[in-house]
Amino acid sequence: MKTNEIRSKFLNFYENKGHDILKSAPLIPEKDPTLLLIGAGMAPFKDYFTGNKTRNNPKVATAQKCIRTGDIENVGVTARHHTFFEMLGNFSFGDYFKEKAITWSWEFLTGWLKLDKTNLYISVYYEDEEAYNIWKDKIGISPSKIIKLGKKDNFWEIGVGPCGPSSEIYYDQGEELGCKSADCKPGCECDRYLEIWNLVFTQFNKDEEGNYTPLATKNIDTGMGLERIAAVMQGVKTNYEIDAIMPIINKTESLSKQRYGQDAKVDVSLKVIADHIRAVSFMIADGVMPSNEGRGYVLRRLIRKAVRHGILLGIKGNFLADLMEVVEDIMGYHYVELTEKKDYIKKVISIEEERFAQTLEQGLDLLNGEIKKQKGSTFDGETAFKLYDTYGFPLDMTKEILKEHNLTVDESQFYKSLEEQRNRARKARQDEGSFGVENLSFLKEVPPTQFTGYASLDITSKLDVIFSEKESLKLANAGEQIKVILPQTPFYPEGGGQVGDKGEITTDTGVMTVTDTVKQGSHIIMLGKVNYGSISVGQKATAQVTSSVRVDTELNHTATHILHKALKQIIGNQVKQGGSYVDAQRLRFDFTHFEALTAQQIQEIEDKVNEIIDAGKDVMSEYKPLEQAKAEGAEALFGEKYEEDVRVVSIGDYSKELCGGTHVKNTLQLKLFKIVSESSVGSGLRRIEAITGKSAVNYYKEKEMVINEIAHELKCKPDNVDQKVKELNKTIKQLKDDLKTAQSKLAGSVIDDILAAGDKVGETEVYTAKLDVTNPGQLRDITDKVVANKGNAVVVVAAVIGGKVNFAAKATKQAVDSGVHCGKIIKHVASICSGGGGGKPDMAQAGGKDPSKVEQALREVLTVMEE
Repeated sequence: MKTNEIRSKFLNFYENKGHDILKSAPLIPEKDPTLLLIGAGMAPFKDYFTGNKTRNNPKVATAQKCIRTGDIENVGVTARHHTFFEMLGNFSFGDYFKEKAITWSWEFLTGWLKLDKTNLYISVYYEDEEAYNIWKDKIGISPSKIIKLGKKDNFWEIGVGPCGPSSEIYYDQGEELGCKSADCKPGCECDRYLEIWNLVFTQFNKDEEGNYTPLATKNIDTGMGLERIAAVMQGVKTNYEIDAIMPIINKTESLSKQRYGQDAKVDVSLKVIADHIRAVSFMIADGVMPSNEGRGYVLRRLIRKAVRHGILLGIKGNFLADLMEVVEDIMGYHYVELTEKKDYIKKVISIEEERFAQTLEQGLDLLNGEIKKQKGSTFDGETAFKLYDTYGFPLDMTKEILKEHNLTVDESQFYKSLEEQRNRARKARQDEGSFGVENLSFLKEVPPTQFTGYASLDITSKLDVIFSEKESLKLANAGEQIKVILPQTPFYPEGGGQVGDKGEITTDTGVMTVTDTVKQGSHIIMLGKVNYGSISVGQKATAQVTSSVRVDTELNHTATHILHKALKQIIGNQVKQGGSYVDAQRLRFDFTHFEALTAQQIQEIEDKVNEIIDAGKDVMSEYKPLEQAKAEGAEALFGEKYEEDVRVVSIGDYSKELCGGTHVKNTLQLKLFKIVSESSVGSGLRRIEAITGKSAVNYYKEKEMVINEIAHELKCKPDNVDQKVKELNKTIKQLKDDLKTAQSKLAGSVIDDILAAGDKVGETEVYTAKLDVTNPGQLRDITDKVVANKGNAVVVVAAVIGGKVNFAAKATKQAVDSGVHCGKIIKHVASICSGGGGGKPDMAQAGGKDPSKVEQALREVLTVMEE
């Protein structure tokens, strides 16, 4: 039975049992900072298991994409380990419990998949008599085939919280795969009994004292590895030989000319590559980009390990993109994202392969050299860190190579070096002496600040708090740098990429100029300087935001939302925001992409943004529950923490994002949008800088002035500048060609003159000359040509270029064999002109500061030769 058929049967079976069939969640967890990547079928449903969320239908079934790299060293070595796998699972959030979970699993395996019941064995937690009796009495399993195991094998818990016993279904693969022990049974470490389905019965809550109390709502969480059950159904001994993986191995065989099943080391490499390309393809499809942090580094490690195994197989050049096509062909039927993003995935893979290729050979040379010098069995951790930091070698790849030489790495030293580097980076980022905000304990007594700046740019309030870098103040005088808090403020605090507002706070006795606004906890803090008089706590105060700065900032903030949407439309939906910066002068938008934008793409993006601006779309904001906003398509910044109720900013029907920043009322206010630069800010991350409004208009005015000035210089109309420049370029090219021809003729004449005035020292012909040339390259060309057809000859020439002396020397092989050394000759003659230089026996160059002694220096060539 094909893998796709097994998956479909599983989902159809549970749909018939009243379950909602949900698509696999992306590998990037949503709103779960505890997870780097989804690694279990239940991971997307944690809130439902804890009771934080409920569903209309509490029964769900999925085929979930999973990534696990905790035991990556076993991938390719064992029959079952993978980094990427699919987990088939059925879940109940307070609906059915053990009897139905057990009954349905048995019905599916024996009724729908037609597995031979005699090959199936069961394990239960030794205290779970309820599950034991269901298997024995309800299903009819012989007690001899129901194995009671302890907590290690059949009880699921992670620290405190919901937990419970589990029951596992095993498939007997036959005695030939067993350990031959009389005690061999399910739970044994050998390969005979293969665990195919784990049923977890979440029925207890464990407290910090280790007490277990029954849960009011009991849950079911089951997981069956698709690759494992496929191996059983297809009668193969390893997961790698199923129809979902073997074609990748076959393709790798054709690329490497190696054969699976003939050499253990070759098999490991073939299996590693097959596994990793599946993981890589799905990670990129779900929005992960190669980087040096987090899940991006997981992706980079997998690509680089696969590349290294390709080299071991003898594959030359990039090959992983070709294998991705095989993955898409096999799995694109169910996971359409592979088909929709195929070209993008292949491009990202190829670029990462090429980047690694640039340092791989050097890194391997270093590693192999250190291995040869190795005396003990522990490899130096600092060298492993250098391989990681300089050559991009993931630690586990270094460990894998060392293992082949029976070596281990000093991981403590590696991580010590890594932490030292991180500390240096943190220190470099610190803005020493900055006017920052501390975690002041007294703020706990201050009520939260109410932001009023969406509706108005000024408010009359009272000064709640004044404090400096060191202490809380009752009074602040002119010249003092301070921070203040008001109960209500129109000042927007820095956040979401938007800079903090500027403005003034005025009391009856003084004026504070606000230079920045930040947020700490629930408080909005205005930073600045008392410019006049004094201000004190409790005074009535008028807070006024500088409207021109706020308005210009709003233009740029609204533009970032339009730009974000335009990028997705023109570049692709895989584009993710990586960060932004918005102030009154410009906007900066970072986004995930693997290569520089073309000029055409930049123009298309610009045109789309300006199209939306000209459409006069209203910009609206409203508060909604987070889940509702997401369901309606609102863009959320990945990794950002949101409240239950969020502010949604909509630009007509074009864009919808979760955003707390300030915006214009209508896109017409932006007037114009202009991209001024597009650049790289790291692997897989691009940056666009742009301007709007008056800044964009002034940008075009300045360009127009430049064009007019050029037109004046070219004596043509501004409209004809481009044509005039083309004509000039054509003329310049022709003049360069004419000059080159003339120089070639002149060089021929010069060479004839040099050859006509040669001397001889012993058997060596010696030629010297002072030349009139414009660059040192011409000197070298002439020396090459002088000795080109000579047997035993040396030539030294000189020229004064830009007030400085340049020397060049050349000798034939026969002259060098007879003892001539151009480097020594030229070093001596250059010293006469107060210069220096040197080179090899057959070629040298030098410089000098005194042009008046060039002829004297050249005469010294014969003297040096005669010595």
